[in-house]
Amino acid sequence: MDTVMDTNAIKGEIQQLDIKMLEVFNERMEWLKKLTETGAADEYALGFRTRQRETMAYLSETGNLDKYGHRLFRSLFDIECSYRDSNVHLGSKVRSKVSKAIASNETALPETGTIACQGVEGAYSSLAADAIFPRGNVMFLKTFEAVFDAVGSGLSDFGILPIENSSNGSVREVYDLLQTKDVCIVKSLRLCIRHELLAKPGVELGDITEIYSHEQAIGQCSAFLKSLPASVKVIPCENTALAAKMASDSGEKGAASISSHSCGTLYGLIPINTNIQDSDNNYTRFICIKKQPVIYPGSDRISLIISLKHQPGSLSDTLQKFATLGINLLKLESCPVLSSDFEFIFFFELRARATDDETLCVLEELERESESFHFLGCYSEI
Repeated sequence: MDTVMDTNAIKGEIQQLDIKMLEVFNERMEWLKKLTETGAADEYALGFRTRQRETMAYLSETGNLDKYGHRLFRSLFDIECSYRDSNVHLGSKVRSKVSKAIASNETALPETGTIACQGVEGAYSSLAADAIFPRGNVMFLKTFEAVFDAVGSGLSDFGILPIENSSNGSVREVYDLLQTKDVCIVKSLRLCIRHELLAKPGVELGDITEIYSHEQAIGQCSAFLKSLPASVKVIPCENTALAAKMASDSGEKGAASISSHSCGTLYGLIPINTNIQDSDNNYTRFICIKKQPVIYPGSDRISLIISLKHQPGSLSDTLQKFATLGINLLKLESCPVLSSDFEFIFFFELRARATDDETLCVLEELERESESFHFLGCYSEI
């Protein structure tokens, strides 16, 4: 019984300390609020990191700041920084971009326009373009970069690009181009992908000697391809529609392609096997890009590319900022920086609205703290 009473007493003491900590925390935040109202807030904000280091050094000199105390004050400073940023706007590129996107006053994505796609007629990108723009004028280009350049130059109103597949991962080339091209994501589409093995009429599976397809499709049908004789050549090409065209135009009887059923109809091929992909749950996400930033009503996804400081805790600090606001993380992927050893950039996708001021303040904070920061857009997914 004494043990139970002692445990309850200890819990009671901890609760009292929690109350005191909350009172001190609220008092501290009140002083911070007063500081932001004095006109010295800009000076305080600009010297924030210096003050943080000085405070940590002072507390360390007392001999009582262990690793847990250090973590506590790091979290406290993060909260203070978020509170400060929500009350003092120092100006930022991301705020300017979001403001410009809102000021466009566009209420909905148009159903028509000139749409740039990589590939040829029948490619999955063209199917995505037709789904997003039912009356669009689709123009086909050879490379992903050409699509970006067409949008950036004004040659096309929008561009459609694959960005990731549920079975084969991200399309890294598109992410790389998003870092260097000045465009904005305004919509995304999740398209169900069904691959078939297509060949000329009269050709059977045993006759196949070469198969054309895109690298992503080849990866998504890897198990089927491994089951074929080693003598069958697998030839990567720019897209699955071009693969069907090459098989159709080939002088080889055993030429085939891994493409969609619609490609077979378009290029006079018939399906030899309609169940060749590794997973039935095979989806590719496509993004729609535009030169001028636009945030359409209902947009609730934010895409970012961030290069964080190469120091312990930088990623966890970033994640904590999202967690504090209850922002759900839909995607997090790292990629090595080609010009640096053991440094990474991170692809983030968030369930959040850039039009919410708290979210925008966090984005501004990340922009200031990161080595590089790319706000790719706020959009909705079809």
